[in-house]
Amino acid sequence: MSGASTAGPAGAPAHRSPAADAAPPTGPLQALLGGAGADHGAATDLVRVVDTPEPRVRHPSDMLGMVVSALGVALVLVLSVVAHATTEGVTQDVQNFSTLLARILFVPVALLEGLITLFVPAAVLIELGWRRLGRQVVESICAAALGLVLGVVTTLAVTKFGSDELVRGLSVFSDGQWQLTVPGYVSAIAGLLTTAGPRTRRRTVRWSWNVLYLALFIVLITGQVSLPGVLVALLLGRLAGLAVQYVSGVRSERAYGGDLVAAVRRAGFHPTALVRVRDVSAVVDDHADPDGAPPAPEDPVAAYDADGDVVDGLEEDERTLPPDPTTADAAAVALTRSGDNRVYALFTDGAAPRRDVVVLDGDRQVMTTVQRLWRTLRLRGLEGRAAISLRAAAERTALLAYAAAAAGVRTQRLEGIGFADDSVVLVQEHARGAVSLRDLDADVLEGPRGDAVLAEAWEQLRRAHHAGLTHRSLTPDVVLVHHDEQGEPHVWLTRWEQGEIGAGTLSRRLDLTQMLALLALRVGARRALASAVRALPDDDIAAIGPLLQTIALPGPTREEVRRVKGLLDELREALVERLPQADVQPQNITRFGARTVIMLTLTIVAVTVIVTTINFEEIASAITEANPWWVAASFAFGAITWFGAALTFTAFSPQKLPLWRATLTQMAGSFVSLAAPAGIGPAALNLRMLTRRGVATPMAVATVALVQLSQFVVTVLLLVVLSVSTGSGGLVELPSTTVLLAIAGVGVAVVATLLVPSVRRWAWEKARPTLEQVWPRLSQMMGQPTRLALGLGGNVVMTLGYVFAFYAALAAFGQSLNLIDVAVIYLVGNSVGAMVPTPGGLGGVEGALIAGLTAAGIPPSLAFSVTMLYRVVTYWARVPIGWVAMKRLEKTGDL
Repeated sequence: MSGASTAGPAGAPAHRSPAADAAPPTGPLQALLGGAGADHGAATDLVRVVDTPEPRVRHPSDMLGMVVSALGVALVLVLSVVAHATTEGVTQDVQNFSTLLARILFVPVALLEGLITLFVPAAVLIELGWRRLGRQVVESICAAALGLVLGVVTTLAVTKFGSDELVRGLSVFSDGQWQLTVPGYVSAIAGLLTTAGPRTRRRTVRWSWNVLYLALFIVLITGQVSLPGVLVALLLGRLAGLAVQYVSGVRSERAYGGDLVAAVRRAGFHPTALVRVRDVSAVVDDHADPDGAPPAPEDPVAAYDADGDVVDGLEEDERTLPPDPTTADAAAVALTRSGDNRVYALFTDGAAPRRDVVVLDGDRQVMTTVQRLWRTLRLRGLEGRAAISLRAAAERTALLAYAAAAAGVRTQRLEGIGFADDSVVLVQEHARGAVSLRDLDADVLEGPRGDAVLAEAWEQLRRAHHAGLTHRSLTPDVVLVHHDEQGEPHVWLTRWEQGEIGAGTLSRRLDLTQMLALLALRVGARRALASAVRALPDDDIAAIGPLLQTIALPGPTREEVRRVKGLLDELREALVERLPQADVQPQNITRFGARTVIMLTLTIVAVTVIVTTINFEEIASAITEANPWWVAASFAFGAITWFGAALTFTAFSPQKLPLWRATLTQMAGSFVSLAAPAGIGPAALNLRMLTRRGVATPMAVATVALVQLSQFVVTVLLLVVLSVSTGSGGLVELPSTTVLLAIAGVGVAVVATLLVPSVRRWAWEKARPTLEQVWPRLSQMMGQPTRLALGLGGNVVMTLGYVFAFYAALAAFGQSLNLIDVAVIYLVGNSVGAMVPTPGGLGGVEGALIAGLTAAGIPPSLAFSVTMLYRVVTYWARVPIGWVAMKRLEKTGDL
């Protein structure tokens, strides 16, 4: 059976009374306990299933395994270089046992290798053929071939492009020389066994893995392969096998057809029809009707008897039943959209109510678990409980459904659970006549009737919170609305499986924030907040303010909020109007964000590049040969920058600061730069010191911004002064190449800013917040020319200190350049390198300075040594001093 799906119910009703179908209290309990009583009387039933089974599926776990295997290969390669002595020592220690083990082992190594080479693949392929799994035989052979290719390519790539340390880390000493060993045949066998099937279901696969591990252990201790080489080969094989599985798909182990019917019967129900519910709005068809609604595709119909066997003899018109709109009403479609699970309409007999069947498939639980763990890891204050198996996921879903119903929340009651194959069916109440907020007509939310809907939504959430239960995933598809015969609104909260029992304060506040944003999308910010004010105490309303940020919202709600520009800002404004004392500054509820991930990644890359490419022996030799007096001078000039920065800070501060304390703050910034991008750490400490001394936050922010702006202005002016004073920019001779390149870069930036509207708007948007912050404070400083001159003078001292430190590092190796060239190389290189958001500009500053020196005519080897010496004396050597200063300031209460 194949085809797209949504269709209606079909089939004759079963001979079963309404009373029998009412699911006696023992029915669900028997299903949960695995009782057999649920199958009583099933022999008389004929069940029709309207569905399109998926014979092959792609497991997200295979993709996840591919990523993990690739990362594992990269990690082993890095460790083989960084911890080469350790891995080589482990290999050597294991080899020391070779003499003893040789006396214990009776099977010759050659025989074991032959067993791996010939009998393992033959045995696995014969078992697959015996089971008539021809496609899996082909896939296993393809995986073995891909694993072999990956092993060979990796060996060639390491040989041609790898550093000496990397090659040495993957090599073994044999026959008087080092030989690179990444056993490609091991990759082939690992790929074949991965694709052949799980160890628990294939006996030959289980024994083959055991034999492979034993053989690898023996060849490792006998010195035929290296430990990193073995690990790389196994991971490449796993990568190849999982890639073939994901591309080709695997046989579906989900419950379809007769198995699905059997699972529903185990849950305590005797169905007459099961109809797949799909979101017809997601179907794109070129033959839509004139009203614009796409036609509902038809799923094939099959009938099953009590034993789950297909019943032949259906009439042709019975096999192509027209869709019945009652099976795909708004509530069922919302249930389908709100999760990644299959949903069916369950019909029993004419008198019994329709129910919904939600099917949890084991292959879908991996990504759900990963997403839940990721969100718990990223957000502060949320517990990390996650279901790691299909049964655990079903039990958690049932527990939360029962807890919500017990709390008095109007939700779809769970009435039974049944297991079959790699699926679990959850039979639950159908929200008849309910419509999700996504599909609700706008006029329903107008006027007093709409206010009643909003109040009912808050009431349902309040009941859950009163019982210690939180939802944690309020989206437009989980909030349903229906009106009874008297026109009274009723709100349903469905899909509680992402919720939490015994939730903390933050989790409850996140629920309130999500509900407020959800309602604001439908009725506007001010009306939504007004409904919250009527339903919640002022403390809860005030607590929402700091959480009004997109990270606090689930995916579907977050996407809608981003499409409605300024919604969260409007909510904050409305909240302040209601509660002027409320704090609406966003609270940091994330443990890390995109910037942190980027910084960490770039730091790892920078450290990896430095560790794998730098010859530390050459660096040590170069620094040893450097003139120690110039090295000391470079460090002294670098230390002067602390005093210059402190002078500027004290001059621009609205309150009198002791110069010594301000200098200690700048010294502490050298320690903070280990974890913050260049320039951000000292600025954060300056802000902290001002606020600790009672300066209002807006004034403190304006002062720090003025300090940074003055540094930029002084840097530009200093370049001009140096150019004129050194004669490099006169009319007689052209400036140096370095100066010309800097002038050209500035010219291009100015022209682009003036002539290109998009660049001009971008530059103004970036500069406007800083200018708006700085201008009030700058206008005050204009009335105090002495302090303004002192602040600018401090910037001159700081900038010249770094320039002369760089000049001294160059002189330490007997090299010299014009001072203007040194200044341009440092100022431009440091500014460009600092744009890399790594701690202290690590990697970016070094690369820019080396490139600048090389362009100025310094040999690359000396340019590298000069840059490393400069960074050692102005960055790394200052970290311990900064730590001492930080501890001193913390002890005195200044930070």
